[in-house]
Amino acid sequence: MAEFDHAHFLKTLSSEPGVYWMLDSDDKVIYVGKAKNLKKRVSSYFRSNVTDGKTRALVSNISDIDITLTNTETEALLLENNLIKKYQPRYNILLRDDKSYPYILLTAHKHPRLAFHRGGRKVKGEYFGPFPSAGAVSESLRLMQKIFPVRQCEDAYYRVRSRPCLQFQLKRCSAPCVGEVTDDEYSQQVDFVRKFLAGKSHEVIAALISKMEAASHALQFELAAKIRDQIMLLRKMQEQQSISGNYAEMDVVGFAHLNGLNGIHLLMIRDHKVLGSKTYFPKVPKDSQQQEILASFLGQYYLAPGATGRIAKEVILPFALDEVDVLSEALSQVSERKVTLKTVTRGERAQYLQLANKNALNSITVKQSTQDSINKRYAQLKATLGLDDINRMECFDISHTMGENTVASCVVFDSQGPNNKEYRRFNVTGITGGDDYAAMEFALNKRYNKLVDEDKIPDVIFIDGGKGQLSRAEQYFATWPHAKMPLLVGVAKGTSRKPGLETLLIDGGRKTIPMDSDAPALHLIQHIRDESHRFAIAGHRNKRQKQRTQSLLEEISGVGSTRRQTLLKFLGGMQGVKAANIDQLKQVPGISSDMAEKIFNHLHDKG
Repeated sequence: MAEFDHAHFLKTLSSEPGVYWMLDSDDKVIYVGKAKNLKKRVSSYFRSNVTDGKTRALVSNISDIDITLTNTETEALLLENNLIKKYQPRYNILLRDDKSYPYILLTAHKHPRLAFHRGGRKVKGEYFGPFPSAGAVSESLRLMQKIFPVRQCEDAYYRVRSRPCLQFQLKRCSAPCVGEVTDDEYSQQVDFVRKFLAGKSHEVIAALISKMEAASHALQFELAAKIRDQIMLLRKMQEQQSISGNYAEMDVVGFAHLNGLNGIHLLMIRDHKVLGSKTYFPKVPKDSQQQEILASFLGQYYLAPGATGRIAKEVILPFALDEVDVLSEALSQVSERKVTLKTVTRGERAQYLQLANKNALNSITVKQSTQDSINKRYAQLKATLGLDDINRMECFDISHTMGENTVASCVVFDSQGPNNKEYRRFNVTGITGGDDYAAMEFALNKRYNKLVDEDKIPDVIFIDGGKGQLSRAEQYFATWPHAKMPLLVGVAKGTSRKPGLETLLIDGGRKTIPMDSDAPALHLIQHIRDESHRFAIAGHRNKRQKQRTQSLLEEISGVGSTRRQTLLKFLGGMQGVKAANIDQLKQVPGISSDMAEKIFNHLHDKG
């Protein structure tokens, strides 16, 4: 590689604010940085007395440098984080957080739905959050379902109900779909949900107490007892939540470093409640400083596309940062309100910071313990399979019900364990129902036919199945065009299908690999096999449920939501619609003779 002529480049470099990105000999971006003074900052990389190992390694790989001038250092910071997200340079500190944060959505329907939401805010309604994890949202929805009987079902399911579902029987929904509750009563429950999610649970309890007393005075003791139970559940839920005292909105960032691993713990407080917390483990190049790690985390976490809703008014830091003013200005600009970043040493906020630091350290300890176990499993698996190294493994499985709604899964494990971002599902089409061999071939074609990046060729491919599936996989790889050939291993279940009795097959099932039932390597294989099985079944069930809950009426052009509801109500549900003849269909308001015939023919396959 020709040495980069930095002296000539620096002569032409501006002293204005901007962003620079460094490229290697393959024109791949290896580092992105920002500067208040580009010339001064970039020149520092090429000093003769640089002792930092990370900087020396970076400079040795530079083939070219591109720059973009900006008006201010704040603009440079925003552009820097966008470029880091886009290029994922190997010498930058990278935050693996490509999922948007989850919210609770209260829709704007006549009978609003309470639901989990992630992504763009395209659905009309009120959004509460963000929550630190999907689990926190799911737990909140589960608890609220016990307290407030507001529907959580999908709209397609809600529209076609002709009688109350199981949730009504369990007293977890008031069944507005079939008129089991008045619109006023349902609206009142929705208002309770709205206030509760806004942190006004005391107002909700006060309103419920008044309602209970009124019911008692009116001798409606059954209703009063029902409201009493609602109050007790709400108070119990209040006790389980951590209360943040005097601070309504705040993020507390903890930091810990142990044995080469860095953990950043984020504690989120909204409406005087701790919504939850989450620990991040950024990918950190060797010899990175703690200030650089924290500053990179804050920029990538808060300035990511779509992250505006997660920025708190106040962010408590574990230690001071040199560029805290620039970060604060950038966060204020993005969120369109004043955002303060500060360090604290005493008081209530300091106690929360101590808690966040403690959680960061504990998360590192747990992660390292888990990683030690993973490393042991990988080491034994390499020895068992006779491989020098295993950086990537993939496993395939097929799921269907009597040949219908067939779904194939592919899960990926790297040296850290499961890599969920690389998981894939394939809806299997064009095969005879129940033909698992053909389904396996379909999945392999979908997965590898358009493979371009050879770095993503796995070292090992596990096939969940016996000789037949493995032979079909080997037939596919017989014409494999790439230099690297993955090792194909079939994982056949034992006669009783109990864990530990699996047989590992290679060479089309002609050879087996003996393994002890308690071997760490077998546990790793069971993990990836079970994960592929879970992922395939989840996809199959989703596909099957979607097919079951989708009304046949939705497939008929000209039959919109209003006509569907009229048909279902007039004829007593979907069974009544199917049983109706053309004359009976014509009697439904808004259904013409032609439309009645069209509906009848569609439902009875007389197209």
